Amino acid sequence: MHGFAALSALILGASAQKVFNNPVLYQDLADVDIMRQGDTFYYSASTMHFSPGAPILRSYDLVNWEYFSHSVPWLDFSPGGSYNMSGSTAYNAGIYASFFNYNAKLNTWYWGGCITNDYRTHIYKSSSPEGPWSKINVINSCYYDCGMLVDDDGTMYVVFLTGWNTQKLYVVQLSPDGKELKRQQVWTTESSLSYVEGWRMYKRGGQYYILGVHPMDGNIILKASSPWGPYTWKWLVRNGGTLVPGARVPRQGGLVSLSNGSWYHMAFIDAYPGGRLPALAPVDWSSDDWPTVRLVNGQWDKQYPYPLTPRAVKSVVGTDTFNGTTLGPQYEWNHNPDSSAYSFTTDGLQLRTATVADNFFSARNTLTHRILGPSSTLTIQLDYSRMADGDHAGLVLFDYTAGWIGIIREGSSFRVSMWNGVALSDSGWKPSNAGSQVASANISGGRIWLRTIVNVLPGTDQGRFQYSTDGRTFTNLGNNVTIMNNKVFFMGWRYGVFNFASKARGGSVTLRSFTIDGTMMNSAT
Repeated sequence: MHGFAALSALILGASAQKVFNNPVLYQDLADVDIMRQGDTFYYSASTMHFSPGAPILRSYDLVNWEYFSHSVPWLDFSPGGSYNMSGSTAYNAGIYASFFNYNAKLNTWYWGGCITNDYRTHIYKSSSPEGPWSKINVINSCYYDCGMLVDDDGTMYVVFLTGWNTQKLYVVQLSPDGKELKRQQVWTTESSLSYVEGWRMYKRGGQYYILGVHPMDGNIILKASSPWGPYTWKWLVRNGGTLVPGARVPRQGGLVSLSNGSWYHMAFIDAYPGGRLPALAPVDWSSDDWPTVRLVNGQWDKQYPYPLTPRAVKSVVGTDTFNGTTLGPQYEWNHNPDSSAYSFTTDGLQLRTATVADNFFSARNTLTHRILGPSSTLTIQLDYSRMADGDHAGLVLFDYTAGWIGIIREGSSFRVSMWNGVALSDSGWKPSNAGSQVASANISGGRIWLRTIVNVLPGTDQGRFQYSTDGRTFTNLGNNVTIMNNKVFFMGWRYGVFNFASKARGGSVTLRSFTIDGTMMNSAT
């Protein structure tokens, strides 16, 4: 059975019984940190240069997740204005693996992480995971791939490396205002492991545990009777097989306990071009208090029994007409937006040109959304009647390369155009190739529906574009976009809606609707 057909059969089979499918979500949600407060679970992920950063997802059963908030409202990091696309850009930089946790003694939520290219650790807090979040401190050293433990008495510990490809593991104690009180090296990676990263820290039954990823084949677990060590280690899971054809083994991630005392491990799988997808498995404990992931025939299972009674949450499938006053938490901008260049109207989200550019990757205020895999369709309705001469607006599929379909205004004429070959440079990820027009057609009427049909299953990797002037009959335009990720660019592909000027700012478009059609990996209904 081919990969997509196999996944489809899995999804349909699970609907008749209380088992869940792995991966639990087919969306790019890398560098998992996961925790529980009461009966609610929260999931934090990395976002690199997308803004707002560090999304928070919420679940009541560990399987069905909804986008809920962000911990980092604005990317105010060094260097300079690169996160604002002012003089430079910050592609593939920004928010990587970070910590997210709740201190019940202080009734305070914390997020912190070392910012790539800034090399300092930024710490935020909030009285609610929904926000508002505010920065409380910047530590002038890098807590690389860090994880936080809040101990029983409210003491906060953070485990980290000082940088990529280093072997010395540190634990620090943090004050409530995010300042470092004590630092101590607690472990050195053994030569047999070479390198371990992606650290998390936990406590169970008076023992302290540190989780790390051996990037090629699985996760290890360290154990000690004190947060300061000394630690010994064993494998939590190794060579656990693949859950998606062509993807790597599940790895990294976090541990989480249920109120009934059972534990689960949420890892991610590298399934590019779709990205890093979360996978869930139960954890068993030995008589001497060592955890291991429960495998089936030596591998992660594609289906396990639900940890808890399934509970429905808000799905990304459906239509958004932007009739509120804020964007939903499922969206992020490509870099920080110009907040003066978009607004909510009775007709939808108005996007005014924020940038004069000759390349999509140089254009500010591109609204993005993670692609729903393994296969989905996105259709947007766009009012282009107020575009100015030279403006480009439309729908894009992108990672470090891009293809798009959109409207170009030239004088008093409009045409729908498909472009391919847009790219960032291999060195420094800077806008380098504006691409070329593959096909176009003259249009009129002021309103258009643009559609992309995309498959991000490894080895399939194709997206195509269509347009319609009535919302019913769609016409193919241009060639297929090859959706690939064969470089060290850690994000999965995204949908995006853009509007930029090539001559002068002043024009606008209105995004009237944004509709995703596809099938979630799991459903509570």
